Amino acid sequence: MTALADVITARGMKRIRLVSELKQAARRRGLVVASDESLLRMIREWSAGRRPLVGDYLTLFCDIFQMTPAELGALPEDEPAEDDEDDALALTRELVAATSADRSLVRLFEAGTENLRQLDRRLGAQALLPQTRAHVEQLESLLRHGVSPGTRQPIAAALTEAAALAGWQALDLGQYRVAWELHEIAKSAAREAENPVLLAHVTAQQAYVLIDLDQPTHAVELMTHAHAAAGQRLPALMRAWLHAAEAEAHSAVGNATATLLALDAAAAMLPSDSEDPDLPFLFLAAPHLARWRGNCLARLGLDEAITDLTRALDTMEDGFTRAEAGLRCDLALALSMRGENDEARRQAEQAKQLAALTGSARQRRRITKLLKAG
Repeated sequence: MTALADVITARGMKRIRLVSELKQAARRRGLVVASDESLLRMIREWSAGRRPLVGDYLTLFCDIFQMTPAELGALPEDEPAEDDEDDALALTRELVAATSADRSLVRLFEAGTENLRQLDRRLGAQALLPQTRAHVEQLESLLRHGVSPGTRQPIAAALTEAAALAGWQALDLGQYRVAWELHEIAKSAAREAENPVLLAHVTAQQAYVLIDLDQPTHAVELMTHAHAAAGQRLPALMRAWLHAAEAEAHSAVGNATATLLALDAAAAMLPSDSEDPDLPFLFLAAPHLARWRGNCLARLGLDEAITDLTRALDTMEDGFTRAEAGLRCDLALALSMRGENDEARRQAEQAKQLAALTGSARQRRRITKLLKAG
């Protein structure tokens, strides 16, 4: 352990609180610091001695703990650390590892992301988010130490998918700030990969954070921008997904006309083949779109939602536990708005049991609200 780690332990200060203290100390000095997510990672590295504590951050720690740099174990800036050579060797190893990350290694990471995606559909985010975030950190490390564009771009594309999955899991657990930051990582990686399809997807997906924070108007703006920025470079399956996502955002605003137009556009654009090997993160077939349509219509209080949702429930494949919880919650909402309170409560109770299996905070909030209303 470093002197900093000893001080943190002795003061009994949690890392989350330390991030808050750093930000307050920075504001007092008029300094700008990294995001919460980055600060947490940096604190781990400072505590483990993997990163030297110098400059403004050293000053901020001195302010927080009312200690001198020497008491925090910091060396004078002109005094070389004894382990400089070890640090150089460690960096060299990381650079070599990133440089040797060929297409076969990237495919292994992509397969890992797909495996986590499949497990997430069945088990939910609660059991998998720590594993997914560790997966993201490995890819981030490779990207940070990549040298040539030919090496970095495939890694960046793989990181985009992994960070987007982790961001969606965090959102499902109600960790809004974490979800937002992970989507920022995904967007940055998509830009480095120069992949407009990935960028459109993760940008639109990030808008769901805004919907959950009751800012649907901003969500509409972000989704439509993502769609428009990519233009005609998107495959049909992606454009159908984007139209459906926009419909959901419009329904959250309460704009029935825009919702129905977007749903019609999604149906018109949906290809007959629901899977695209270049889009492993998307699976949108006619039954899924019917479920999505039912969700939107239920939000708007339209009777037609019950027909769509019932049909979608009858054709739902096994194993999509979280999706079924959401579908039954939508159906409960539509039934309650039509006055069929007993059936609505039955559907809500079933949704509650399914949501408990996956640990979905998003669905639990919706279901609790429904049950209280009923």
